[in-house]
Amino acid sequence: MLFQVEGWKLKNDKKIALGGVKDKKKKNKNKDKKKERSGDEQHSVGHKDAQHDHEEQPAKSKKGDKTKQRDDGVDTHEEASLKDKKKRKRDAAESDSITHKRAKAIKQVASNTTTPKAPVEPVPPVPVTTQTKLTPLQQKMMSKLSGSRFRWINEQLYTITSEEALKLIKEQPSLFDEYHEGFKSQVSSWPENPVDVFVKQFETRLLSRNINAPGGLPGTRDKKIVVADMGCGEAQFSADVTKFVQQQRKKSKKYKNLDVEVHSFDLKKQNDRITVADIKNVPLEDESATIVIFCLALMGTNFLDFIKEAYRILQPRGELWIAEIKSRFSEKQTGKGGNDEFEQEDAENSTVGKEFVDALKLCGFFHKSTDNSNKMFTRFEFFKPPQDIIDERRAKLERKRRFIEEESEKEKLENKREVKPEGQWLLKPCIYKRR
Repeated sequence: MLFQVEGWKLKNDKKIALGGVKDKKKKNKNKDKKKERSGDEQHSVGHKDAQHDHEEQPAKSKKGDKTKQRDDGVDTHEEASLKDKKKRKRDAAESDSITHKRAKAIKQVASNTTTPKAPVEPVPPVPVTTQTKLTPLQQKMMSKLSGSRFRWINEQLYTITSEEALKLIKEQPSLFDEYHEGFKSQVSSWPENPVDVFVKQFETRLLSRNINAPGGLPGTRDKKIVVADMGCGEAQFSADVTKFVQQQRKKSKKYKNLDVEVHSFDLKKQNDRITVADIKNVPLEDESATIVIFCLALMGTNFLDFIKEAYRILQPRGELWIAEIKSRFSEKQTGKGGNDEFEQEDAENSTVGKEFVDALKLCGFFHKSTDNSNKMFTRFEFFKPPQDIIDERRAKLERKRRFIEEESEKEKLENKREVKPEGQWLLKPCIYKRR
């Protein structure tokens, strides 16, 4: 038998006849009765309000109320309120349409009368300088861009004439700076910089031998050394040699009156030491220089014109120093050197760049030596023979019937240059691989 215990809660207790369920039913009945009573009260109140309204209606009509009546002459409050709402909606719609039309008209007038706008100045790009902080990825991208830019400028300078190169740099001076920045980056990985080698050679020969003595540096009659640095770049040779000469003047009485003058020529005046010029035509008098230097500077397709200019400005017994990249000398230029008694040839290096050396001989120079010991570049030394040696050599060749042959070789060289510039066959252009 089921029984109820306090605290227990049984599921579906509505369906189970237990003590306490009856009490719940009683409570529910009491709630229903209360609701019915409240409903009856509201109904009675509503009925009274309706009667009151019906009684007040005639009074309102007497006061001049404009409410419309039905056919039977009786009006209700609900219909009047509905009509008022409709009227308000119509008025609101009309006002909205009027404001919309006004706004549209104002916009049209504004569009017709355009006001001039102030010109917006473009924001200049932020310059990338050494102080600009770049991420590793940005640094890598910048190096690639500068590397490709350097290769392009380098290719242009090697495949056009010196006259065209001068015009190019005058129109775009920044190309010169970009090229030399890239050149510095390239040379920094070399075992030696050829400019440093020439500076060291100058210092060693000056200190070891007297000027104009055998093995010493060539100078004028009053022992003045005049150097023409052709294609000088940033004129490093001039800066280093000038500094060295000043130090020697202070150190030793022997060099107190040492007179060294360096002329630096290139396509742009990078600093005060440089004179802008096409190096096939520099502003120096005939036979005014004692040393002419081409340090990686035979770049134009007409570089033999540079050699002829060097011959013009050099005094007799003046020296020509050249350094060029090894890759520019093709395999065809190897062979046995000549046995001229006036030439001081190095037996080991006489086979390097033979065609190049022979071409310079035809320009009037005598070959002194070739230094091929460096991994990246080869150095050549030539000198301009004095007139007595030229006359003696000519007489010797005539006795051997070789003078006519040499003159014909000169003609062949010039004819070949007219067909194809020497920058395309005598020395290969130094063009870096594109990456």
